[in-house]
Amino acid sequence: MNNEKVDVLVIGAGPAGTVAASIIKQKGYSVKIVEKEKFPRFVIGESLLPRCMEALEEAKFLDAVKAMGFQEKTGAKFVRNNQVCDFSFSDQFTDGWKWAYQVPRMEFDNTLATEVAKMGVDVNFETTVTHIEFTGSNSTTTIQQKDGSASQIDARFIVDASGYGRVIPRLFNLDKPSNIVPRKTLFAHFTDPKRMEYDEPNRIIVIDHQPQVWIWVIPFSNGVTSVGFVGKREFFEGRTGSAEEVLREMIAHEPHIAERFKGSEFLFEPRTIEGWSVSTEKFYGDGFVLTGNVTEFLDPVFSSGVTLAVESSRIAAKLVCRQLAGEVLDWEEEYTKVMMQGVDTFRTYVMAWYDGSLQDIFFTGLNNESFKKQICSVLAGYVWDQENLFVKKHAKAVKYLAQVIRSNEPQVLDI
Repeated sequence: MNNEKVDVLVIGAGPAGTVAASIIKQKGYSVKIVEKEKFPRFVIGESLLPRCMEALEEAKFLDAVKAMGFQEKTGAKFVRNNQVCDFSFSDQFTDGWKWAYQVPRMEFDNTLATEVAKMGVDVNFETTVTHIEFTGSNSTTTIQQKDGSASQIDARFIVDASGYGRVIPRLFNLDKPSNIVPRKTLFAHFTDPKRMEYDEPNRIIVIDHQPQVWIWVIPFSNGVTSVGFVGKREFFEGRTGSAEEVLREMIAHEPHIAERFKGSEFLFEPRTIEGWSVSTEKFYGDGFVLTGNVTEFLDPVFSSGVTLAVESSRIAAKLVCRQLAGEVLDWEEEYTKVMMQGVDTFRTYVMAWYDGSLQDIFFTGLNNESFKKQICSVLAGYVWDQENLFVKKHAKAVKYLAQVIRSNEPQVLDI
């Protein structure tokens, strides 16, 4: 069996994998990416946050991404019945990017993979990891090509950015349940000829459809819009008809989008994903690190997936380079604790959304402009800014603000 030798093997050619590979390659190390799927391939997670633009810039992907002409995203709007809470990223607390993109992920991910290959990174698609053996700080990974042929890769370090594939957690039994309640989504892409009759298309719309059920509306620059319902499994049970009939019927019962998408064409048969929330026992080990959705995926409601993916890869890639250069690192302090700061901040907002606290904040009276700016920064992905009260003390701040609003008291937080 042939053995190839590289400094770093990256598993997964999505945004997490390509960002890591680019940063490592820029430091002069040899990198190889193996990806199970054939690109371009469909994947959900189409609304980016301003925070992830920093990772794309550092990975030198921005020029290629800008050339694609994706829809710029300048904010997020939350809707419930006739109530609206609109956030503009230009009016946030944290100094950072004021916009991001809304992207068809087939095109976006393929753009990054193509760009990293131009940098000299070997990218192997339709390549499955079947076995990994760690020997000290080195590893031997057995891969299988589409034609069934097998080979091995010797690497000094592995970055697992395999997303839902979760290669290392599955091979070494590192998966553990998330504390997020399992949910399901039914979604599709639509033609959207009426979009300009609405205040579109430069931000994601999140519709609070009913308790613990919400809808995303994400317009793309090509005239197509992604629409999806998210809720507990019970919301979808007992519905009859084809997936298209079920989704059309659900849309017809949401006044905010019923007329807009009436008669719109589907670009594909509606799809379902469920039970996506998952975590892992550890984020790193001797000779490997987990990044992106391999570490933990929470929920799509605040579009945190790509941001956490590329930021974890950006941090991990720099640490890998330092370790390869001979430094002794504290991975717990410099990686796990840093990433858990961001994950736990987003987790607070996800939990508060589903228990109704955020709806009380958004729709009942987010009158304090300072609080709104700070929450806007969280929604923009700046979940590591310790100057922001709604990051530093995220759980207490959200809980207490909801209580203050419910009590109709002046919006002053003493925490």
